[in-house]
Amino acid sequence: MVGTDWIEAEVLKAIPDATVEVTDLHRSGDHFHVRVISESFDGMRPLQRQKLVLAVMKQHIPHPIHALDLKCMTPAQAEVSGETAFDPHGGGQGIHIRRIQKNKE
Repeated sequence: MVGTDWIEAEVLKAIPDATVEVTDLHRSGDHFHVRVISESFDGMRPLQRQKLVLAVMKQHIPHPIHALDLKCMTPAQAEVSGETAFDPHGGGQGIHIRRIQKNKE
């Protein structure tokens, strides 16, 4: 089981200038919603952004991390983005849930 602080530190290895918000979706330490906001994403496609984060996180999937919902955006996009996170295992088929404030446990 890993914590939100650890996830944040790992993401910052890939995108040092980012603002990183991590939510432990099930409070289980293995299902996370990660919101990454960085100016360096400007001009990049969404998949390119995610690949930067996954380059440091893939070694931790599927153990200790089972599910990782990434939302990578520029500050301008973050201002207008929705307040939801996707839980890939919510209800058995995946659901969008209201994003809660960052958990530090």
